[in-house]
Amino acid sequence: MKLISWNVNGLRAVLKKNFLQYLADEAPDVLCLQETKCSPDQVEPTWPSEYETHWDWAEKKGYSGTAILTRYRPLKVTRGIGIPEHDREGRVVTAEFPGFYLVNVYVPNSQRELTRLAYRQQWDRDFLAYLVGLDGKKPVIWCGDLNVAHTAIDLTNPKANVKNHGFTPEERAGFDAVVKAGFIDTFREFEPGGGHYTWWSPMGGARSRNVGWRIDYFLVSNRLRPGLKRAMIQPAVLGSDHCPVGIEIDVAEPVKPAGKKAK
Repeated sequence: MKLISWNVNGLRAVLKKNFLQYLADEAPDVLCLQETKCSPDQVEPTWPSEYETHWDWAEKKGYSGTAILTRYRPLKVTRGIGIPEHDREGRVVTAEFPGFYLVNVYVPNSQRELTRLAYRQQWDRDFLAYLVGLDGKKPVIWCGDLNVAHTAIDLTNPKANVKNHGFTPEERAGFDAVVKAGFIDTFREFEPGGGHYTWWSPMGGARSRNVGWRIDYFLVSNRLRPGLKRAMIQPAVLGSDHCPVGIEIDVAEPVKPAGKKAK
């Protein structure tokens, strides 16, 4: 299976750019979107009929939001993680397939003045508990914008950002806990070096100079590692301040869907 994740920074906006061409060219089995900033009734699903779509959207209009486009019909789809405090912002969609759970997440940003850092730490603990609970039933593939650069090689200027949101010791410790719980950062299984980023500031020509951060990830349960064939970052794909990331992995074959379906 080929799975792609992309923070589109507004689905309605990227639909007016290159989204449909990208979908046609890349032809993923599953495409996970973050920061959709819309609900299903606000966008016409113009993608090919072989994809069905599953949404989670925020109570606040034009904010946050996640969606999964899939060629394969899930056994079950769940919005949120079952904690009302966290589930108002449309940050998590979970699709259960025969051989694994797929979790698409848009992790809260700690904000420039770290005003949400304490909340972010609670989120990290609660979300990890949710993942571990799923992993006790069957393996987990999870992806999205995690709003943290894990190590110094995951951003261009680590020393200047050590106390800034997205690279605080607290946020990085949250990622450490994920690894200790048995989840693999798939990209690092294939690429140990730096200079590979998924988000660039829109200011100062950061993207053209590749001054960026790697904050978008695919992680998998340890026991899925033998099936992992490839992990990639696609910085040449424009349309958002983030670029797509993806994996190719051998898993138990899901059931083919009947056609387009929105939930």
